[in-house]
Amino acid sequence: MRMMKNNLGPLKAQEARLGYLLIAPAMLLILAVIAYPVVYNLWLSFHDVSLNPNRPNTFIGWDNYRTLLSDPGFWKSFQVTLFFTVVTVAGATVAGLGAALLLNRSFKGRKFVRSLILLPYVAPVISLVFVWQYMFNPVYGMVNYALVEKLGVFNESVDWLDNPDAALWLVIIFDIWHLFPFSFLMILAKLQSIDSSLYEAAEIDGANEWQKFRHLTLPELRFVLGSLVILRFIWNFYKFDEIYLLTKEVPVISVYAYETAFASYDHGLAAAITVTLFVLVMIFVVTGVRKVLKW
Repeated sequence: MRMMKNNLGPLKAQEARLGYLLIAPAMLLILAVIAYPVVYNLWLSFHDVSLNPNRPNTFIGWDNYRTLLSDPGFWKSFQVTLFFTVVTVAGATVAGLGAALLLNRSFKGRKFVRSLILLPYVAPVISLVFVWQYMFNPVYGMVNYALVEKLGVFNESVDWLDNPDAALWLVIIFDIWHLFPFSFLMILAKLQSIDSSLYEAAEIDGANEWQKFRHLTLPELRFVLGSLVILRFIWNFYKFDEIYLLTKEVPVISVYAYETAFASYDHGLAAAITVTLFVLVMIFVVTGVRKVLKW
């Protein structure tokens, strides 16, 4: 027995070394793809980046961050981004919850409707953007025609694409419509895992639909809803592609950083914007995980 125990020590050490060797390629790939760009971006944020390859970058310390925090344009873009994120996250979550509750019931054609509701999420974004730009065109779009000519909601056509206020609501509506199927799918999966005997017992006790939803359904969905809100907040706070493709009149932080880097060619300041954005999102994530998910 002693000899066997003595032999187990070197064997476990060899297995541990083999395990480290097996995961080494994955770790190196993670460092190359994720860690290096993050560190390099942080390094750029402390420099005046030269566009001339023969001229080195100049270390300027915290100057980019001082410039950023004193820039009214940054704070305006932060406010727009925060408003866009809160409204879209709340809208997509509520819409997904409502659709999941309706489609969790049995009715003829339920599978078809469930498949149909996923189309906005699985369709190519560029195709959806072109369709929405045509629909919301201020001259010949069907949305303005319906709202002005048929329903009389507005007295004149709204410039959804070039008016900053209208464009903001356009991208909000588009984002909720495009991404609420993801919330619907996650919530529906959880709803189908809830034991039906709980609802039967509640009905015996005289609970109505609202009481069953409040005391049974919501507690069961708490973790899923919390996870969806945190994930959607992160994704929407960084949102760029859909907004920039639809209209360039919504000054969210991602668009602000892009224009700083590729219109003003101030890559150091753009790097400082992304670092600041990362810190703000991480504060939200840590707070949300502790308060909502109780990790």
